[in-house]
Amino acid sequence: MKPVIVAEKPSQAKAYAEAFKTAKREGFLEIMPDAIFPDGAYITWGIGHLVELKEPKAYDPKWGKWSLAALPILPVNYQFQIARGKYQQFNIIKKLIQQTDTVINACDVDREGSNIFYSIYYHTGAKGKIIKRLWINSLEADEVRKGFQELRDNKHDLLLYQEARARQISDWLVGMNGSRLYSLLLQEKGIREVFAIGRVQTPTVYLIYQREKEIEAFVPEPFYEVEGEFQAEKGKYKGKAKIKAKVRKEAEDLLAKHAINPKEEGTVLQVKTAEKRQPAPQLHSLSSLQAAANRKWKYSPAKVLSVMQKLYEKKLVSYPRTDAQHITNAEFSYLAKQVEAYQKLIGAEFPIASRAPKKRFVDNAKVQEHYAIIPTKSIPTARKLEGLARDERNLYEEVMRTTLAMFHRDYRYAETKVTTDVKGLHFFTTGKTEIDKGWKELFPVAKESKSEPALPELQEQEAVAAKVAVKEGMTTPPKPYTEGQLIAMMKTCGKFAEEAEDIEILKEVEGLGTEATRSGIIETIKRHEYIQISKNIVSITEKGRILCQAIEGNLLSSPSMTAKWESYLKKIGRGEGSPEVFLTTIGKFIEKLLADVPAQLQSNGLPERLEMDNSKNAIALCPRCKKGSIVSSRGSFSCTEYANGCKQSFPGTFLKKRLTAKTIEYLCTKGKTPVIKGFVSKNGKKFSAKLILEDGKLKMEF
Repeated sequence: MKPVIVAEKPSQAKAYAEAFKTAKREGFLEIMPDAIFPDGAYITWGIGHLVELKEPKAYDPKWGKWSLAALPILPVNYQFQIARGKYQQFNIIKKLIQQTDTVINACDVDREGSNIFYSIYYHTGAKGKIIKRLWINSLEADEVRKGFQELRDNKHDLLLYQEARARQISDWLVGMNGSRLYSLLLQEKGIREVFAIGRVQTPTVYLIYQREKEIEAFVPEPFYEVEGEFQAEKGKYKGKAKIKAKVRKEAEDLLAKHAINPKEEGTVLQVKTAEKRQPAPQLHSLSSLQAAANRKWKYSPAKVLSVMQKLYEKKLVSYPRTDAQHITNAEFSYLAKQVEAYQKLIGAEFPIASRAPKKRFVDNAKVQEHYAIIPTKSIPTARKLEGLARDERNLYEEVMRTTLAMFHRDYRYAETKVTTDVKGLHFFTTGKTEIDKGWKELFPVAKESKSEPALPELQEQEAVAAKVAVKEGMTTPPKPYTEGQLIAMMKTCGKFAEEAEDIEILKEVEGLGTEATRSGIIETIKRHEYIQISKNIVSITEKGRILCQAIEGNLLSSPSMTAKWESYLKKIGRGEGSPEVFLTTIGKFIEKLLADVPAQLQSNGLPERLEMDNSKNAIALCPRCKKGSIVSSRGSFSCTEYANGCKQSFPGTFLKKRLTAKTIEYLCTKGKTPVIKGFVSKNGKKFSAKLILEDGKLKMEF
């Protein structure tokens, strides 16, 4: 029987197929007989999640309505369904699996890939099949063939599936219960909004809110330092005494104690020069690449992941969803053989400093499932490189230069520390002189960053003329996060925990979310309008503020809670924990939320009535009452005069087409829209039409 290979998506299946001779079929590819598959094989694919959890109303009709009385939503058994519009592909997979004895899971090599595969496999009703796992870090033909020759058994894969399924159900439970609870309670206070709650997204919003509160509460304070300007024989330099006083008099008293006047004579007491070395930066993990790309090009973390996925599918880089910054000897070996070719590719030739692996970059023990992001063995042609989009080229070169830096010389500079004596008061100066740019040659800097000024040549015991003064400075508030810093903030939120045990757990699980999910979480909280990003700076919205005030003091605002859960999920993935125990804990947590939150909203000081300023979000004047404004609310659009009787509203989706604010603006101001593509009829056919507003209702014009 021909084995059936299940890929996660069509592009992945196509990449596997390129390693074999194949023929295209409807919904799958056929591999012709080959040394690895003597009878041939079939490759088919999902389209992301083909199988999903059922909606609450499928378990109990009372859960179809949003009502506090119907909570908690805690099904006894969880049921799955085929996602809308994906029946055809599911049935193709089902038929292929039922006809074979061996199924190969070739979905993404992480817990979500395991989840996608097994949720499809179990939904087909198949039993007793041999299941193997493809585990590779590159889509190059030789790596794909090697992976299929060295298939793993599915023991570890099944544990990852248990972990991912527990994660999926827990997120569903927290979302379904938490979102209804907070939305309904805040609605009682007058806010007609849906407040989406998430196991990871909610504490993430809260950390951003905390930073904003710190900035708002910050009061700048003056401080005073004593600074000396010195004229030596061969040039000028500055130095500071070791004092940072809150009161000017303290600094003035120090000068008086040494009887120092504004103009004095000084002596160079000590000149110490030491050579310093800076090794090349570590190889990139996904999060370090996301941070670098945001710093250099203001790319969002989601954009970086999306572009890296394209480069991975083009076989130019290794698997991008990795948290490792090391490679093994095997990868180092092919990189070392091809250094010169890589150098030529990006026009960055330099003498190789060493072809020996260094522990900083190459450490088999530090590589678990995936290694760091590096270029593949494939050397693209000049034409292929020119054909890359600008953002693809930027990220490919960033990965390439970081990898090449491993073979370059250290950056070397001389650091000079000078102590100058003025009447017994010591002034300290540090200067830096570059000796060898080394690996920094690979990273041209657009404008030179401020570094220590070069010092004139100084001799010990040399006399210098000194101008001494008290200088005033002001303390500065913490800076708001940039979008790139959100990833690091999520990873290191351990520093926000108070308990030593929590700090350790947060360190172990690397904070909130996983390498593969953090950028998606940021996109989710943007979509829910909890944060906004302007010129790369993140700020909390009014809606985000209300959410954070509502969850204050609750476990939902605590990164530690999420970390404890993530830590237990990892135990399930290692076979040391039980999904049943985990989901029982989540159930108890939800019951505690239902019991505690109503009283918490009172004790958090939220007023009886809350108003949201909708003027900033107004799309257009309401065409019905001509008093209120149409605003986006609960995934649809309605009038701000709703409480006073205006019932004008617009759906968020019409015939499966998502309506945008611009569409609503056309309807309110002109009464009709331009032609819109992508409506779907009852029989599943796509069509285009104009929307018209007649007597407050939507109609179509063809």
